Amino acid sequence: MLLVHASHGKEDSERATLPLVFANNAALAGEEVVVLLTTEAVWLATEGGAEGVHREGLPPVADVMRELIDGGGQVWACQSCTKPRDITDEQLVKGARIGTSMEVVELFARGASSITF
Repeated sequence: MLLVHASHGKEDSERATLPLVFANNAALAGEEVVVLLTTEAVWLATEGGAEGVHREGLPPVADVMRELIDGGGQVWACQSCTKPRDITDEQLVKGARIGTSMEVVELFARGASSITF
């Protein structure tokens, strides 16, 4: 299990894209992967939130996220970060969900590896 932590959104398109590209490649390689979106990155999981987030030379964030989810990767928007932004599960793209800190702790307790961008 691999946990990929992403904390950047529209304010830094390169840092928003790279963790998703990394996670997508891991999923394509057959790894079980969860992307944990925190702080400004939680907006990327909302309907339309990733549209237009694109760094030249890299694929658009919306495309990479859709490929990741369609390929079996998971996208969790941090509950502690969505709550003050009034983001609910109903606002998230299909296949993404709000994840709790306890769920992250459980992943680590089961031996998940982590990388942060």
